[in-house]
Amino acid sequence: MALSPELAAWRKAERARLIAARLAMPLTTRADFGRLIDGFLRRGFPLLTRATIGLCWPYQGEYDARPLAGELRAEGARLALPTVVAKATPLQFLEWWPEVTMQAGAYDIPVPVGTQSVVPQVLLIPVVGIGAQGDRLGYGGGFYDRTLASIAPAPITIAIAHEASRVPTTDPQDHDILMDFVVTELGIEAAVPGGLERIDEAEAARRSEALWASRSLVRSV
Repeated sequence: MALSPELAAWRKAERARLIAARLAMPLTTRADFGRLIDGFLRRGFPLLTRATIGLCWPYQGEYDARPLAGELRAEGARLALPTVVAKATPLQFLEWWPEVTMQAGAYDIPVPVGTQSVVPQVLLIPVVGIGAQGDRLGYGGGFYDRTLASIAPAPITIAIAHEASRVPTTDPQDHDILMDFVVTELGIEAAVPGGLERIDEAEAARRSEALWASRSLVRSV
């Protein structure tokens, strides 16, 4: 997964710029955007209530999926948080619920203690930047690309971004895996050949159900 020095430097600079812009956003604005994203996820992806969902503990101003996830769990979803096992390895997902005991993991991000390892069927992936093909800019560790390459059948991937997170491209490499969907405060897009296509909630529900069926996703145990 080695990048050219030029691309690595550009991604590092873009990452720093986008994180700084996100952190500078007023808390009330981020909260408003979060509620809008919650609505698009709930209405556009009704399959979430029957899925094992990998989500992220919010970090550096990211979207906070926990309020919506708690509601989805009450309706049947199973939730999991990622933990770093070792450098240059896939993430492990540990079952999570709001009352579970937590401890500090990599980057001091909380992870569950003593819960079962599960395989997500849907991943809600907060991104630093999102490109026009559904290519994502993360924090540079390559953990999600390794994780996605290791899971079969492939989970449904939903990138969570702000409109301010958009970049023309992240210059995706062969190992970079495009997202299936992108959700921002303005709505839902699907990755299609040639770029991202804006779709309404009903179409998002239809397409995500079709992906669920085509990938033969079943509840992890």
